Amino acid sequence: MNILWMTSLRPIGKSIENDKIQDLFIKSVNNIDIPIKFSLTQFDDDNVENYLIKNKINCYFSNIEKKKLPNGKKYSNKLMLENGLDQFLKGNFKYFIYSTADLLIPKNIFSHIESIKEFNSYDECCALVYPNILKKNGLIKSFTTPHYGIDIFIFKISKKTAEKFKNSIINWHQYDWGINDNFYVSVCELLNLPIFNIYKDINIVKHENDFKTINENRDWQINSWNENKKYFLNFLKDNNLPKLYATGSYYYLLFKIFRLKDMSIKLIIVYIKFYLKLPFALLSKISKKL
Repeated sequence: MNILWMTSLRPIGKSIENDKIQDLFIKSVNNIDIPIKFSLTQFDDDNVENYLIKNKINCYFSNIEKKKLPNGKKYSNKLMLENGLDQFLKGNFKYFIYSTADLLIPKNIFSHIESIKEFNSYDECCALVYPNILKKNGLIKSFTTPHYGIDIFIFKISKKTAEKFKNSIINWHQYDWGINDNFYVSVCELLNLPIFNIYKDINIVKHENDFKTINENRDWQINSWNENKKYFLNFLKDNNLPKLYATGSYYYLLFKIFRLKDMSIKLIIVYIKFYLKLPFALLSKISKKL
C-alpha cells in the first residue's frame, strides 16, 4: 500500500513556532509504518527545499515562482492539486491525501481505516476527520468544540476517477487562503464518493499557526475567502453541484458529511453546539439585508 500525501509548507526561518509545527507534522506522517510520499508544491517559499534535502524527505518537489501568480498572490491550492493529481496518475498509489501542514497525525490512522469493513466494501470513498482538536498557545481546547475547518481528506480513488477529478478543475481558480474544505466536500459529491468521518476513533491535533509573522491577519483571510468563493461558485455551476457548498456555510458542510454510523457522544455534542448557533446566524444574515 503506497500513499501520496499532498500538502504545502510555509516559509522556513520566519517563525520559530510555524517551523516547529511543520516539523512535528512531517515527523508524525513519517512515523506511520506505511510507504508515504509527499507531494509538495511551493511558491518561492524560503528554505523549504533545503529543509527537505537536509531531512531526506521522500517527496515530489515542485516550485512555482510567485511572479507566475496574479499580482499580490502568495500561493494556489488549485496549482498544488494539479501537480498532486498528475503525480497520482503517474504513480501506483492506493490513497491520495490532501491535508494542511499543521496537524499531528496519529500513527494508527491507516490501520484503523483498513479495519473499517464498510469503508473497505467500497472501491472508492473518502475519509476525513471533523472536528480537529485545536491546540493554541500550547493548550488543547475542548474535544467537543466545533471549530471551523476540515483539514484532512483521504481519497481512495482509481486513476479513472482521478482523471475525472483533474478534468473538473481545469477552469477553476483558487489563490491564497480559504474554501478548500468546502471544495473537497463538494468533490466527494462530484465523484460519487461516500464520506466517512473517522473522528470517533481518530483524534487529530491541529496547531494554531503564527499568522502574524507571515502577514495573514483575519481581514486578509476574509478577503481571500470571499474572492475564492466567486471562483468556487463557477466551479459548482460548471459541475452541476449545489451552490450551497459556497453559500450555506458550515451548516451545510456538516449536514453533507453527517452519517449516523459515524456518531459518538462527543461528535453529537459537537453537532448540537454548532447547530444551536444557527438561529443567531440566520438572524444576523437577515439583519444585514435589511
